[in-house]
Amino acid sequence: MTNDEFKMTNDRPGARRARAILPFGFCHYAFLVLLSPLFLYADPPRLPLPQEDRTNGKHTLAAVERLKPLTLACAARIESPLGRTICTATIVGEDGYVLIKASEVPELQKTRIKFSDGRTADLREVHRETRLDLVLAQAVGITGLRAVSLGGARSLGLGQWLCSVADAGKETRIGIVSAKARRIPGEGAAMGIRMDAKASKDGKGVRIVGIASESPAEAAGLREDDVLITIAGEKVAALDRVYDIVKKRQPGEVIDIRYLRKDKEESCRVRLASRSKVLNNWEGEDFANGGVSLRNDNFPEVLQHDIPLLPTDMGGPVATLEGKVVGINIARVDRVTTFALPVEAFWTEVQLWIKADRHPPKAVPAQ
Repeated sequence: MTNDEFKMTNDRPGARRARAILPFGFCHYAFLVLLSPLFLYADPPRLPLPQEDRTNGKHTLAAVERLKPLTLACAARIESPLGRTICTATIVGEDGYVLIKASEVPELQKTRIKFSDGRTADLREVHRETRLDLVLAQAVGITGLRAVSLGGARSLGLGQWLCSVADAGKETRIGIVSAKARRIPGEGAAMGIRMDAKASKDGKGVRIVGIASESPAEAAGLREDDVLITIAGEKVAALDRVYDIVKKRQPGEVIDIRYLRKDKEESCRVRLASRSKVLNNWEGEDFANGGVSLRNDNFPEVLQHDIPLLPTDMGGPVATLEGKVVGINIARVDRVTTFALPVEAFWTEVQLWIKADRHPPKAVPAQ
């Protein structure tokens, strides 16, 4: 082959591409040859976790299995007379004393308590503390209970493992401390209604122009075009007055409403919710995957964690992995946030309430 023929052969497009690719291909091959001995000592690829171990599976929960007697035995279920779960209670006295989330049981006498051993009882209200959203009650005729073993909450750090009872006191779930302890300010209560800004010509009430989905007003049976006449016994003629009356009350409180529907006077009872709950869920979107608590704000101090719970789990104990109860679940806020009252925020007061109930002052003889 002459020099000119060689030059013409190597000037072909395919030959030029080969010359461009060859150095890279050669280097790549050499790199793989040098690297291949490393693959002989590498760990084989891990198989994915079995489905049963991906969300609170048996291997995950094995670490807290020994805590079940310490958490489940000191919790109880609060039920309606028909057996519907309302919330959870924490046992604080062997002789039947329990703590319950107050806003979930405005009429405690219409509920009953069921313990993990199957016993049920009526409840006697001892003390209701709106500031803490707690009610101390006693299960009538019940003794021999297992009271909680308390620890301190204020020393807990971010990421600390915690466990709590769930599913109406049937199982234990785990999570972590997800935020620093702090006070949660309140935004007041709400019914979940929009009202006509124009005052009625005859001064008789305020017309409803909108009802929030899944709101206290909807649950009570109020509708658009109903005209509010009185709220908690007070006559109303302007929407500002309605806001003032409702906002000053606590979520969970029940107020009496009188209203006109097609010129017929009717009445209902509305159990108020936190204003933030109503506004965040106005259109009925289940942003919390299971709902949020009626009252989820206005607490003097909270311990925040991410244990997957429901509103019906509120009132139950939350403990460390050493089995020490450090708080009581007080509000389901959203899909990843639960507030608990730390032990330091309530236990000193609760002991005084129990002592006063066990040892009431003797009656003074009549003079």
